[in-house]
Formats: sequence, structure tokens, C-alpha cells
Amino acid sequence: MAHRTPPLSLSDLRARVDRGEVDTVVLAFPDMQGRLQGKRFAARFFLDEVVDHGTEGCNYLLAVDAEMNTVDGYAMSSWERGYGDFAMHADLGTLRPTPWHEGTALVVADLAWHDGAPVAAAPRQILRRQLERLAERGLTAQVGTELEFIVFRDTYEQAWDRGYRDLTPANQYNIDYSVLGTGRIEPLLRRIRNEMTGAGLTVESAKGECNPGQHEIAFKYDEALVTCDQHAVYKTGAKEIAAQEGYSLTFMAKYNEREGNSCHIHLSLQDADGRNAMAGDGPGGMSPLMRHFLAGQLAALREFTLLYAPHVNSYKRFQPGSFAPTAAAWGHDNRTCALRVVGHGRSMRFENRLPGGDVNPYLAVAGLVAAGLHGVEQRLELPEPCTGNAYAEDHAHVPTTLREAAELWETSAVAKAAFGDEVVAHYRNMARVELDAFDAAVTDWELRRSFERM
Repeated sequence: MAHRTPPLSLSDLRARVDRGEVDTVVLAFPDMQGRLQGKRFAARFFLDEVVDHGTEGCNYLLAVDAEMNTVDGYAMSSWERGYGDFAMHADLGTLRPTPWHEGTALVVADLAWHDGAPVAAAPRQILRRQLERLAERGLTAQVGTELEFIVFRDTYEQAWDRGYRDLTPANQYNIDYSVLGTGRIEPLLRRIRNEMTGAGLTVESAKGECNPGQHEIAFKYDEALVTCDQHAVYKTGAKEIAAQEGYSLTFMAKYNEREGNSCHIHLSLQDADGRNAMAGDGPGGMSPLMRHFLAGQLAALREFTLLYAPHVNSYKRFQPGSFAPTAAAWGHDNRTCALRVVGHGRSMRFENRLPGGDVNPYLAVAGLVAAGLHGVEQRLELPEPCTGNAYAEDHAHVPTTLREAAELWETSAVAKAAFGDEVVAHYRNMARVELDAFDAAVTDWELRRSFERM
């Protein structure tokens, strides 16, 4: 991977600390849900000790459920193994200021065992391994993620107290592309945009979406690992800024029965000379490499859906006519397909439309790369594109439940070859834990349907 200038260099951090401008450094890593977990350090201690030696964190952080409960079934961490530590080492290429917290910088960590071996099931390491496979072919992945969220005029504490019911959305109606609608909360959106710029992200635009209170802020594409790090920083920062302004916002895939929060992921490949390796003289302006790579996406789509839709709620998005896909199909600029080819020449790329706002970007992008390499290695042929309404045509259906997706993942020879048995088992167990918790829950739907009438 080419050398790149970090948003904040180590020497700049030292100077800011010396001047009293920075007093806190957050060292954090993405967990299984893509959330940042870590520690806040006194800046001077971080410079004197942590930069060279790292720090420790309990290895249960990659072996708990979404509510941080200890659960069974993970090989790396358990009561029997004593819940020990792994090491957290700062990737100084990710060092950045965080303007929404005064005097604070943030850096993303990689995880290793005490013998120096990387933690194979850590999301950042899973992505690194797939990018190394690309690099062996002289290729790098350029990625952009498009996250939607819903804003409420209630604080997170108020939302908790109300059981997340009867919240007031920031807009009362569909404001897709509405300048008036986004203007209603422009102070919040502007602050998020500007402070993400201050953290080293390149903001493109903000727009309204369809569900009341729903918005999207788009950022420029970058190298795959950089984009995923920025995605994690953005999700954390946007929530923190919203909380500071007395709002709350959610990235959950399906908050209500209306439009869900998507996270469309765009990917292109760049060769060693910096050219778009997906562009060519073939049909639709695609190179043979892209055709094989895209064929791999289709071949592995159902088996890798767990990486794109990791929670029970994720599957509520997949409804006909909802702009969320149901068909394992591809098409040129066709938003009814799971895979949409867009651009030409330098901008040639494909978009995977399965992920929702709850996606772990590291796992999803690792899945895209692994699927594409499967297509390239097997020289898979790309079928004809879907030119009509994929919802109504006879295509393989994406999994409709987490249970179905987990079973496909667990038995996938492609997944085991690309990621290894340890990673496959680890994330199969993550799905099992989520399903067990959901199966044991009594939902509002059941209460309304059964309390009196059954």
C-alpha cells in the first residue's frame, strides 16, 4: 500500500501537546460490530509510553454480544481461558484530531497476541489479509461508503427512557433532496460536516432522504482500509456531536416500517500505475478483470451476506420496491439489483447495495474483496445484466433472515478458503448469539397481537 500522509503526524501531535493544545489521546479499535472500543490516555503518557509499547485490552471485547454481555462459544476468549488481554498497537497513519472533543486526538489500533501474532478474528486484521491478497496481484481497492441515519429531536437519554418509542423525528415528511428539509437541521449537519473535515475526512455533500428525519452525509472514496477507519470515526463522531446538540441519531438498518438506513459500498480496483483496473474495452466499458471480479460477487453474495447484514434487524430492509435489494443480480445503473455497475473510464466501479447502516465496514469490504478474488481465481463468467425490475424477475433471492445467512456462511467453502476456519467459526458464533437473544425476547408485536386477543 502506498505511503500516505496521516491527518495528524506524530511530530505535530508532540508540538500540540507541548503547546497545551492536546491533552488527551483516544486509542481505539473496531469491534465485531464496527464500534470503536479503547482507552483515553493522558497525551504525554501516550507519547512517552504507548507509542512504542502499546497497551492492553481484555480479549473479551471480541467475544461479547452487542450489549457487552459475556457469552459462550468463542475460542479466543472465555471463563475457561481466564479472559486475558490482547495488545493494542497504534497505527500512527490513522492519528487525527477530533474537533468535537476539545484537546483530543484519536488513533486506531491493531490487535495482536502477546507473542506478536495478529488477532485473526479482529475486523481490521480480516480486511488487511484480503488487501494483502489483492496486493499480491499489484492491485489496491478504492472504496466509498454511503451511510444514512435518522435524526430525532430527543436526547439519547430521553430515547432510552421512552424505550425508543414515540420519538420526534427532525423532519415530519419525506425530504429526499429537499434543501428546505435539510435546512431545518443545518446547524447539526454543518457541524458534523465541518468537524469531520477537521478530523481528516473529505466531505462531499449532505442530502435529505425519504424517512422522516433521515439524512445522508457523503465522503470521498479512498483506499479501502482508510475508508473503513474513517467510516468508524464518522459513526462515533456523528453520534457524539448529535448528543452534544441535544439530538440523537440512529444508523440501525430498519428503525421502523418505512425506509431503512442503507450503507451502499462502492469499490474499484487500481493497478500499480494508478489506473482503474476495472475499466476496459469490453461490454459496458468493463475490463476482463472486472467481469471476473463482479462474477465473484454474484457467486459469493448469498454465502457472504452475513458480512453485509450482520444483525436480525438487518434483514427487515430487504423488501420489494424499497430500494433495498432482494435479488442476487447485477445491472448497469439499476437500483433494483444487489450489485449496480456505475461510472466509466476512471470512475468505473460497482456498488453493493445490501449493507445497511449497521454494517461493520471492515467485514463487508473484506467480503467484497474475497468474493472478487474468488471470481478472478476461478475465472468465473459474468451472466447477462438485469435490464428491468429485479424485484419481479427470476433471480436467486438474498437471504431473508440472519439464520439463513449464518447457515450459508458456516457451510461456505469459499468463505473457509478466503478467511480460514477460525474467522468463519468466530462470526458464525456471533450470529448464533444474536439469534439466541432474539429468539428469547418477547417483542412489542407479540404483545399487541396476543395480550387480549389470544
